[in-house]
Formats: sequence, structure tokens, C-alpha cells
Amino acid sequence: MKCGEMGGTCICVTKMSTQSCQGTDSVIKTLDTIPEEMKARVQRTQSGFEQFEKPASQPTSPKFGKADSYEKLEKLGEGSYATVYKGKSKVNGKLVALKVIRLQEEEGTPFTAIREASLLKGLKHANIVLLHDIIHTKETLTLVFEYVHKDLCQYMDKHPGGLQPDNVKLFLFQLLRGLSYIHQKHILHRDLKPQNLLISDMGELKLADFGLARAKSVPSHTYSNEVVTLWYRPPDVLLGSTEYSTCLDMWGVGCIFIEMIQGVAAFPGMKDIQDQLERIFLVLGTPSEETWPGVFTLPHFKPERFTIYSPKKLRQAWNKLGYVDHAEELASRFLQCFPKNRFSAQAALNHDYFSHLPPRLWELSDIGLFTTPNQKKLGQGGRCE
Repeated sequence: MKCGEMGGTCICVTKMSTQSCQGTDSVIKTLDTIPEEMKARVQRTQSGFEQFEKPASQPTSPKFGKADSYEKLEKLGEGSYATVYKGKSKVNGKLVALKVIRLQEEEGTPFTAIREASLLKGLKHANIVLLHDIIHTKETLTLVFEYVHKDLCQYMDKHPGGLQPDNVKLFLFQLLRGLSYIHQKHILHRDLKPQNLLISDMGELKLADFGLARAKSVPSHTYSNEVVTLWYRPPDVLLGSTEYSTCLDMWGVGCIFIEMIQGVAAFPGMKDIQDQLERIFLVLGTPSEETWPGVFTLPHFKPERFTIYSPKKLRQAWNKLGYVDHAEELASRFLQCFPKNRFSAQAALNHDYFSHLPPRLWELSDIGLFTTPNQKKLGQGGRCE
């Protein structure tokens, strides 16, 4: 199984000093309050409900009207608590994505929906999917998003065998910009995978599906380890760690980076967590207390269960990394078993892998890459036009 290809965006990125993930953690910044009418429903099902504080400067979003202001055009997908539709505003004719969350009196509002809405209302960045509005009725909670017609998985499926190197670079740059933005606000995405990265017609990449996202505070809270689809889940979480920070997201970046270049998933486990870990250790080496301080204290690490592997060069596992300048070295900075050794998003943006991009891209505010003069969008064949 793999995923497919397309094109660009403008983001806000500032060149910053190199640092690992451990340098990005600090006190939680203010987020957003939960609407009062939704609190009662949540508190019926969630006893220790976390308050989100109101941000100092709330970004303004366009208002598209009430529930009857939208026309549902087609169903895009359905999950355990929500259905997503392609829709159109009857007010201005713009396409939107309607995430309709079903409410049940006895269960209240799904907590992941409250979390997603609360976080996204305080975020405004070209590489974060835009939440236009929230519509709350007795039966449903509807999140009204900008409409983006495909995700990275669908894009890669249409371009098998790996994406064009320049396109990989632009997608990765945008992904890191979006992550740098939320990490600086001390928010973890926690569910990075190609299906949660949306690609616009221009090639703009947008982080989406913040249902598992969490605000990060210091010291670390203990979170559920049932996050991130297995293929993109870092070894520390697979081994039962529940204390993590932005490092969790950076492992997923490495997996997605390799998948875009190579055309296949980096660690496509076929069985269970044990199999997933074996695939990781086969390439990166089986960890020890010397290479990963504290690994023996993790709940699921039993040395006798794992074959002892020595680390390989990444290009031995994924040969296309060797065809692109600095790609292997950058990938190796993401794919570190010891979480604190992983690159931060800010540090990765300054890596030599991006040295051929126009310098002005680091000077942008929170706008898309392709809004800048002379910045080329990606063509249908995956090449710059």
C-alpha cells in the first residue's frame, strides 16, 4: 500500500538555530475556550475536562452562515462518530468540507471533536486547514472547513514509484512549516500520516484532522499511547511510552518523507506491534541502554523478544535517498529511536536539504508559498512548470 503526488503553498517560516526536539518544549500557550453550550454535553462524559484558554489574538475567520446555509453535495467519508461531506455555501457559493458529528444525549459530544474545534479555532496558517465556522444544533456539531480536494495518500497513489524530488522538497518544507507553527504554540498533532495531509490544486499542503491533537505543557502530561496509525507510530510509543512531546510528530515526518521519495511506506508492518518494531530495528538497529537511555524502563521493551540488529545506512533500505543531495542525512535526523535525538521542525527547516529553495521563502509570514512572485506551482506530471 502506498500513497500519490501534486504541488505548493506559502508558509511562515523563520530561520532558527539548530535544535533537537527537546529544545522545543516549554510552558503551554493560551488556546481557546470551549463554547459554553458544548461544555455541559462534554462534562457528562468527561469528568476531568481540560480547559483551553483564550488566545491573546484570536484569528478572524469568514462566517458562512447557519446550518441551512449549506448544500451537501456528496459524502467524502464516514467514521465512528462523524461523516464528512463536500458542500457548498448558499451564501457565497464557495466549496466547503462539512464534518458532521453526531450527538447523542446519553453520550454527549465526542471529546475528540471538542478538542479539534478548540485547537483549530486558534490557528491560522497557510499550511493548516482553515476552520471557517462551527454550527451546533441539538443533534449535530458541524465543523465547516475549507475544501481541499485530495490528500497526500491519494496524490501519491496517482504518482506511483515516488514523487519528483523537487515536489518532495516543497511538500516537506510546507509540512515542516505547519508543524513549526503548531509546535511553537505547544500543540502536538499526534496523528501524522499521508491521509491527514491535504493537497490543494496549486500544490499547497495543509495539516488536517486534529482530532487527536493535544496542547503540550511542562512537565509532560501522560497521554494515551493509542495514537498515530501503526506505520507512522514512533518506537517509544510502540514500546508503551506515554510521556512524549513534539518528538512524536517528527518521527512521522521522517516516515512520510521516505514514502514520498521511495514510493512505498517506510515501515509497513503487516502483523502487530512486535512486527512493526522489528521492521524499525532491522534498519535503525536494536536499541540498548547506551543508544537509548531509559529504553529498559519502557513497559513493552523485553530485550529477549527482539533480534539484535546493527544499524544500516538508510540508503541500504531506501535507495532513492542516495539520489538526492542531503536527503539521507535529513531523514536520519527524523528517524531516531531515542526521541530527544530527533530534529525539531524548526531545525529541519534550516537543513542543507532545503538550501536550493529561494531565500525569500524563509521570510514569509503565514501565507502560502505559491502566493510569492515567480514561485512556480507543480504540474500535473509532478514537475515544476
